[in-house]
Amino acid sequence: MRPVAELRPMGPADVPVVAALEALIYSHPWSAGNFSDSLAAGYSCTVAEVGGGVVGYGVLMMGVEEAQLLNISVAPALRRQGIASVLWEHFLEQGRALGALHLGLEVRESNAAALAFYERHGCVVVGRRRGYYPAASGREDALLVSLPLSAVARLSVA
Repeated sequence: MRPVAELRPMGPADVPVVAALEALIYSHPWSAGNFSDSLAAGYSCTVAEVGGGVVGYGVLMMGVEEAQLLNISVAPALRRQGIASVLWEHFLEQGRALGALHLGLEVRESNAAALAFYERHGCVVVGRRRGYYPAASGREDALLVSLPLSAVARLSVA
């Protein structure tokens, strides 16, 4: 049976837990300061809880007619359980509600699992940022991924 993830806004008290989880997931993680700055900037910061513990999180920044997904992550032990999809749908709804026409994000070119996730959810690669991410061997390209939110809304209704 899949765990039931409950979403709630991230608060300052969540930052140490989220930053520790981030450090477990990524070789070049966001710092606690990055999460605190996102909260202070008024970005949509959300945590996913299972059994009262934080197991996932995400950060969405709104721009002019675009929602930019800055981070979406799930604890390794709970991946492929639908938690990322719950967060994804939450951010799509938020973006649409705030008037975004597109959702955009960057993803490491080597992150095949994330690329497959985004492809399954209707995203397409629309560009590349050379040397965007730090990597063990120097720098790694980011692929720019986009999803028109109007198409998602039409698909959800059908």
